[in-house]
Amino acid sequence: MRLLFIKLKHIGDALLLTPTLTAARAAYPAAEIWVVVRRGTEGILAGCPAIDRVLTSAAVEPERRTCWAWWSEVRLMAELRRARVDYAFDLTHSDRGRLLVGLSGARHRCADGVVYPPRWPWRSLLNGLSREDWSQGHRAEADWRVVNALLPLAGAAAGPLVFDRARVAHCRFSGGKPGVVLHPATRWARKRWLTERWSQLARAFTAAGHPVIVSVGPAAEEIALGEAIVADAGAGAVSTGGQLNWSQLAGLLHEARLFVGVDTAAMHLAAACGCPTVALFHSRAQAAVWSPWRVRSSVLLPPGAAAEGQMEEITVEAVWSTSERLLAPEGAPPLRAG
Repeated sequence: MRLLFIKLKHIGDALLLTPTLTAARAAYPAAEIWVVVRRGTEGILAGCPAIDRVLTSAAVEPERRTCWAWWSEVRLMAELRRARVDYAFDLTHSDRGRLLVGLSGARHRCADGVVYPPRWPWRSLLNGLSREDWSQGHRAEADWRVVNALLPLAGAAAGPLVFDRARVAHCRFSGGKPGVVLHPATRWARKRWLTERWSQLARAFTAAGHPVIVSVGPAAEEIALGEAIVADAGAGAVSTGGQLNWSQLAGLLHEARLFVGVDTAAMHLAAACGCPTVALFHSRAQAAVWSPWRVRSSVLLPPGAAAEGQMEEITVEAVWSTSERLLAPEGAPPLRAG
């Protein structure tokens, strides 16, 4: 049996697919598991041993408009049709994902039929619709519930995120005293915490004897942010300088004592590596569906952020006290179910 899972979303969304893939591998150990993700997100799946093959589809605009992108989509579709897939699942919940599933030639062409029901003509391309309403749950279990409704999976619920320790890559920040990883960067302005507060937090950790690694991506503004925090924090803090790929960051997170960050793919990767996590969110609604999944963690929100709060209302003292509880060997919070 060959199973195909299509999820053309952001990097963190690709990682949130891993509990479903793991459950599929456990239920159907002889199956081939193929995954199609958006180009540029495939690296975060390198630690999932349930996957046999990862294919990529064109990334965000304007790449889709190029002749090369269209030709690569035609080649992707041809490869999927040659694969003679048994089950194909659209977990993007988009017309583009449904088109890939519908034209894949799979015997069972499946998608969500409740939260994002397909419209005509996409509906005519599908022959399996999930009747699971996953809208109020965590996004890690949404994929599991859609697939499980049409192809029974192992387990009674979605398991943890996966980045296998055996598949990590060594980086120059690994191998020393386990430290604290701070991840301050995000492209979404509403998710950002003040730079000076990250610096204050870094100083508090180093003063308490915890080495600090500031994790940032390769974008120039992220590198500058990491450098600014390290410069203010002083000795005991270093920045990754945007030099780590996902496998290297996973290696660092498997060793780290604590991860503190905003809602990003790095936060989900920390959960996949089993690293205790303090996550800063701007709204309760966002935290309900994107919080760290099945890892010992605490979520911090602006006071009264039932809808949308201001991140600057989260104090350094609140983050520090929460971090102390997670670092303590005794009295740590119980395992979160998400």
